Amino acid sequence: MYPHAVTPLPDGWLDELASFLAIPSVSADPAYADDVTRAAEWVAGYVRRLGGEVELREDGRLVVGEIPGPPGAPTVLVYGHYDVQPPDPLELWESDPFAAEARGEWLYARGVADDKGQLWMQLKAIESLVEDGGAPVTFRVVCDGEEETGGNAISRFLDADDGPADACVCLDGWMKRRNTPELVVATRGLVALDLDVKTGDRDLHSGHYGGTALNAIHALATALTALFPESGRLPEPLRAGVTPPDEDELAGWAELPPGAEELARVGAVPLDERAAQEFYERAFVEPSLDVTGILGGKPGLRNTTLVSRASAGVTIRVAPGQDAHELAAAAERLLRDALPAGAAMDVAVEVTPPAVLPRDTEALRLARDAFERVFGRRPLVVRAGGTLPILAALARRGIPTVMTGLALPDSHTHSPNERMLLETFPLGVAAARETYLALASLPAARGG
Repeated sequence: MYPHAVTPLPDGWLDELASFLAIPSVSADPAYADDVTRAAEWVAGYVRRLGGEVELREDGRLVVGEIPGPPGAPTVLVYGHYDVQPPDPLELWESDPFAAEARGEWLYARGVADDKGQLWMQLKAIESLVEDGGAPVTFRVVCDGEEETGGNAISRFLDADDGPADACVCLDGWMKRRNTPELVVATRGLVALDLDVKTGDRDLHSGHYGGTALNAIHALATALTALFPESGRLPEPLRAGVTPPDEDELAGWAELPPGAEELARVGAVPLDERAAQEFYERAFVEPSLDVTGILGGKPGLRNTTLVSRASAGVTIRVAPGQDAHELAAAAERLLRDALPAGAAMDVAVEVTPPAVLPRDTEALRLARDAFERVFGRRPLVVRAGGTLPILAALARRGIPTVMTGLALPDSHTHSPNERMLLETFPLGVAAARETYLALASLPAARGG
């Protein structure tokens, strides 16, 4: 095992990381806007301490900094995000979500896995290189504070940027087995639909009008069923452009945990009898749909009301190869066609495209070698089922990208008691350090 991969953490590491995790940088809640800016300033201060120049943009939602390397050295973009999910429900946390606490082999705090802890690993790796004789490459540290809300500040920056970028390294995500890293070359996109259904001027007494007038919740539910999967597949209009996996991908999936194990470890009920067998095909290759919330009536109260307004949130993961805008339009057509006559529906749409990165870049090969030196096993090259807005922008720019994550499925990301294995921090720092050293052999310098 790599000599840096030891526990407990070196002196000062836990206190430093805890100071970052203590900032409640919840981007989804405007009440925490100042805290998101504080987290941006924390990252900016780190870059300055390493001899870099840095500025905050987009009202603290974007950090753009540069740590110079030797003349003629390649330039590496370093990405992570410093915003976090809301901690709610607080009563399910076993410790203060913003006071990092080590229990057993885990460190608990909101953001420790997604993504402050992993961003910190990259900054710490750069620090170790600077202290050991100087940065081997020029680091452009570009991080955002709105990833958890699907913001596009980072994408707008990359689309407009014409600075050099010979490679990008991003630590954000997970590996499915302990100390078995995965390098991601494709992610699904996201279509978010906000639906608002109206069936009358006001709510009505169900004793007088029940069975005679439209109920908005019923109308909304009827429309939603038009999007639901059958046998694990969305309706055909939502599958246009789906690309089957190739033989290399199928071979890679065989090295991942079985689908039944993945579902069982998080306490999930399989969608249908083939869900476990088709786990990776559905999670990586197919689009998927989830209703994320329904509002209407008087939830929690027994009442006799015929409801006139109802709303819902729907997200659709867009598979690599699909056109997110075409899928959004197809979903809206299905909803409107299924909506009962007389009901009115407003639809608001936000779109993040999927991303497909090349698998044959020198940067990816160097990173695989570097991670293998640290973890003692060769990383898998896989797709990911999630969505990361920056990847589509990187793909548009053609920037060779090393995208990986070191959390685990049971790290409770986006849930109470978020946690990260303590052993992962020195491993992550070592892997990032080795990757940066390896990338120094790339030819420079690649402009926008």
